[in-house]
Amino acid sequence: MSDNQKAGETAVSPAGIKTAWIPAGTFTMGSPPDEKGRWAKEGPQRQVAIYSGFWIGVYPVTQEQWQAVMGSNPSGFSDNPAAGEAQGRRPVENISWHDALVFANRLSAIDGLTPAYNIGGSANPGDWGEVPTDSSAAWDAVEIVEDSAGWRLPTEAQWEYAARAGTTSAFCNGADDWEDEASVDGAGWLGFNSGKMTHEVGRKQSNAWGLCDVHGNVWEWVWDWFGNYPSRSQTDPTGRSSGSIRVGRGGSAFISARNARSACRNGGSPLDRNDFLGLRLARP
Repeated sequence: MSDNQKAGETAVSPAGIKTAWIPAGTFTMGSPPDEKGRWAKEGPQRQVAIYSGFWIGVYPVTQEQWQAVMGSNPSGFSDNPAAGEAQGRRPVENISWHDALVFANRLSAIDGLTPAYNIGGSANPGDWGEVPTDSSAAWDAVEIVEDSAGWRLPTEAQWEYAARAGTTSAFCNGADDWEDEASVDGAGWLGFNSGKMTHEVGRKQSNAWGLCDVHGNVWEWVWDWFGNYPSRSQTDPTGRSSGSIRVGRGGSAFISARNARSACRNGGSPLDRNDFLGLRLARP
């Protein structure tokens, strides 16, 4: 596929993952100093160039998609969906960053794509051993297979670029005041409107490039180790080379809308599993 494609153009993989095309481009990453609710870790703002277009999931990975690939559903919210909502279409959660690597490579194999992740010299998750529950130097040293077209976690820059879809406001629907519930209600499932539960994906507004649930529902793991932003402009940044915390983006259904703004950053140990942690995948 080429960068001549239209922003937001969709495709569905053999395994049923619906994606939207995100064109190459440049954006201002982070939040301005005067953005309401801004955390210091969201700055300094800087220009970031996304050199190549990419595909990214229109929705977070759902429970039924995870079940089909992995053979089980780890989600804490595995029953009693909201009225009129499909249980299998709720986002999968309670997954670690390492779990996401396994899922991505297995999904790539199903879709006939070269798997993106290499651990210990192998791209076959069957060779990696059990997903770690304690610190693992081997898993933390995961590498991306050169020229792979396989599924992977988006970088933090890719995630924010795709979530913003050309906007500079705090939320992709143009809202800026996270305390104005009426203005942010349509953007996603947040602490004030979710009933403290996850919801079927795609029930709230999409952004200009067709992505849904970039605000709220579940935090989404991304590739990067957490670190301070540099002040200089960058091209395709991938974060620090090492660390102890992986970045999560997008907020969740259980917290303030302040933490679901496009620029908001959070993170946790790659070992963490919680009922607010999910994922959205991308591929070249």
